[in-house]
Amino acid sequence: MNARSACRGRLALLAAAVGLAGCTQHGASPPPAATARVLPAAPAAVAFTPPPRRAIPDDAFGAVVRQGEALFTRTGQAAPQFVGNALTCQNCHLDAGRLADSAPLWAAWVGYPVYRSKTGHVNTFAERLQGCFRFSMNGKAPPLGDPVLVALESYSYWMATGAPTHVTLAGAGYPILPQPEQTPDRVRGKAVYTAKCSICHGAEGRGREAWGRLAFPPLWGPDSFNWGAGMGNVNLAAGFIKANMPLGNGWSLSDQEAWDVALYVDSQERPQDPRYTGDVAETRARFHDTPMSMYGRVVDGHVLGSVAPQAGARPRPPSADRPAAAAFVRRRGRAAPATPQPRTTKEQP
Repeated sequence: MNARSACRGRLALLAAAVGLAGCTQHGASPPPAATARVLPAAPAAVAFTPPPRRAIPDDAFGAVVRQGEALFTRTGQAAPQFVGNALTCQNCHLDAGRLADSAPLWAAWVGYPVYRSKTGHVNTFAERLQGCFRFSMNGKAPPLGDPVLVALESYSYWMATGAPTHVTLAGAGYPILPQPEQTPDRVRGKAVYTAKCSICHGAEGRGREAWGRLAFPPLWGPDSFNWGAGMGNVNLAAGFIKANMPLGNGWSLSDQEAWDVALYVDSQERPQDPRYTGDVAETRARFHDTPMSMYGRVVDGHVLGSVAPQAGARPRPPSADRPAAAAFVRRRGRAAPATPQPRTTKEQP
């Protein structure tokens, strides 16, 4: 009798330990301890500082790294065959791709390969660069293995020297802003733009030139990024603006101001999405089915995207604002070799 009782006791303990549901068949509820689920805390972002430019090796690999830097900072000049507007890579990735919270290259490199809903498959870093040329640069994608992509990959790889993988790096991508207290408003956004943005980007958003070179990028119009670019999503633009604008005075706008001015900028016409099907409504349904995209929306009686300049067009950049920007322009860096050299250092596994 004692052995049978002991056996029953052990079975009852076992049932409780593994969460058997037999007790609930009799109307009893499992104890709270058996159902409580403690979620792990989100891992803290890991700080990382990219190596200084002077650390670029003085060898064949370093030559290609420098070429990648030149492509990044003077994109249209270094790769005109693939660029269809007046922008450079560092217009969206500041300080030659080094600055935290402006989608820095060192964080992007360790974030790939990754699945992207925009393409519907796992993208390599090279494929991501192709998308930048196609959408943000309003041009055409260099083929995989092209020296342009190899140089940009080499520059990114070098900048990520020592960066850990499988962790979240502090400053990666653009900040994710909370929803503002008030619905974003274009009228308020225009006021913010006029007061704090137009001095650099021009009243019509076409950018400013100095000495025949574009000093500040166009934010809309025929020489800006096209409708397929990520910056055309209001939430992404708001995060970038909050952290980085006005230039040199990031984090000075309120969240509401960042949302408002992002909506205003993204409510302007720009080059057509290269995925355009021939119908704005169909293109929106297939590629812009999100409240964060203004493509296909009606603004002041105009359907955005309906008269967009052709993707890949390269109009003459504006010149009316050259004197106003002259004081801001400074020349940087040194010329990179015209032809990339093979890497001679040991390959990483």
